[in-house]
Amino acid sequence: MTELLSDESIDEALRTLPEWRRAGDAIERTTELASFPAAIDAVNRVAERAEAANHHPDIDIRWRTVTFRLSTHSHGGITDKDVAFAREVDEVVSSV
Repeated sequence: MTELLSDESIDEALRTLPEWRRAGDAIERTTELASFPAAIDAVNRVAERAEAANHHPDIDIRWRTVTFRLSTHSHGGITDKDVAFAREVDEVVSSV
């Protein structure tokens, strides 16, 4: 069963995810892509992975700037699922 991470565990995980920061009961990353179509491409790729993992981030798109926000809503906070999916988001962003 997925459990909420402690503050210490979240801090430790974020040390390995330099583009991410804590935002209350979530972790988030904002990135600027080369163009609006590149931003949409990144969002579409993340959406495919999210659907496969049944773990869906909140996504905000502002022209070519995209913010991904991860929280395990069913648990009311940050879990290992969010940390693992943050790594997938990083893979997608680096490939676009």
